Amino acid sequence: MKNTAARARDKAVTLRGPSPNTATNLAIADIALRGGTAIARRAVEHALLGKRYTPAKAKDILRGRSFAQSMLHTAIARVAMGSAPGAALVIGGLAAKTLYERSKARKQRARGEAEIQDMAEEGEGESDLVPDLGA
Repeated sequence: MKNTAARARDKAVTLRGPSPNTATNLAIADIALRGGTAIARRAVEHALLGKRYTPAKAKDILRGRSFAQSMLHTAIARVAMGSAPGAALVIGGLAAKTLYERSKARKQRARGEAEIQDMAEEGEGESDLVPDLGA
């Protein structure tokens, strides 16, 4: 009886994608995965904001994020996914930030509300890059 790895290898040889070109099939898979991830991320963001804000304000908040914020978050996620020490560093940093904010809860709540309001104001009237998941 063949082991699992050998059976998987045999199936991979016979596995076909929509195109006879392997590079095209990889591109299709990559685009589909990235698109699905983006949709899931937006749904989670809307769900997190939807508990506290109206759908319209949540959309404005998401539109109001700066490019620098998005790039910073992407870089942090890549560090976390790149290695175990990177993941530990990011998790530790986020835990420290959360504990610090909890210790300064009242001031942090006011500061966070001000930042969210700024993001919402910056996002008002911009192009509709953020889909309306609430409707």
